[in-house]
Amino acid sequence: MRENTRAERSVAFLLGLVDEETAVRIRARTGLPEPETPAQARGRVTRAWTWARGLEASVALWIMENDDPQLNALVWRHIPTDSGLRRAIARGVPFAAGRVDPLPVDVTLPGQEPEIPESYARHGLVGALRQVTTVHQGRAAASMVLTRADWATVGAADRERPLPGYARWALNVRPDCPPSVRAGFGTHAKFTHRLRQAGVFESAADYVASEGPALRVLEVLSMGRLLFPARLKEAEAALRPLVEEHLGDREEAWAVLVQLAETFHGNTPELIVTAGAVA
Repeated sequence: MRENTRAERSVAFLLGLVDEETAVRIRARTGLPEPETPAQARGRVTRAWTWARGLEASVALWIMENDDPQLNALVWRHIPTDSGLRRAIARGVPFAAGRVDPLPVDVTLPGQEPEIPESYARHGLVGALRQVTTVHQGRAAASMVLTRADWATVGAADRERPLPGYARWALNVRPDCPPSVRAGFGTHAKFTHRLRQAGVFESAADYVASEGPALRVLEVLSMGRLLFPARLKEAEAALRPLVEEHLGDREEAWAVLVQLAETFHGNTPELIVTAGAVA
C-alpha cells in the first residue's frame, strides 16, 4: 500500500476541521487519509523530524507542557542550542500549569545537563546576569533561569535596575519567559521581529500565521494531538474559519490544496486562500 505523502497528511489535518459528512465525501473523492490518531503520530514523530531544521522554540515549550518524560527526551534532541530548556529537562522542571513537583527524567535522555556558567557559580543568578557584556555571556547566564520563582526573581531585579542589554535579549527570546517579564524588556517592533526569528510565538494562533513554508507548520500541527493537545485547539480555532470559507465542501479546492502544498512558499493562511482561489 502506498504511504501517504507529507502534503496528504498535512491536508488531512485541515480536513479534520470541517464537518464529518463533508470530510467523508472529500476523502472518498480525493483519496485523502483520515487524520492521524495519537498512536499513529507517535510512530511517525521521530522519523518525521529527521528532515526538520529543528523545533521552533515555542513548539518545544508546548510539548514540554505535557510534563511527559518521554516527550521531553524527544525534545532534547531537537533543541541543541537551547541550554535553558535542555537544563530544565535534565533537572525535571515541570511546565504544566499548577504542577510544582519535579518530573522523572527519561532514562534514554541523551547527553547531560549543559555546563554551569562560571559567572553563575561566582555571583548567583541575578549577579551573573548583571555581569553580562556579550551575547555569549547573556545566553549562558539566561540558561540558569529555570523555574517560575527564578523568573519572578529576574523580573523583580530588572524592575529595580534594568539588566544589561545582552542579558535582557537572551531572556526575552526564551520561549518560557512569562509575558509579564517580557513586557518589562520593551515592546519595540525589533523585539517582535527577533522573537519570530527565534521561533517564539505568543500563541498557537500566532504560529499558524507564521512565515512559510506552510507544509512545515501543517506537519507539526498534524502531530499536535500527541505533542501539544492543549495548544492545538487554539490553532484549529484560528484555521477553521479560513478552511470553511475558502475550501468548504469543494472537492476541487481540496485537490488543488494537495497539489500546491508540497512546493508552496507562503504561510498556511495564504496556502488555504490560494487553493480556494485557484479552484
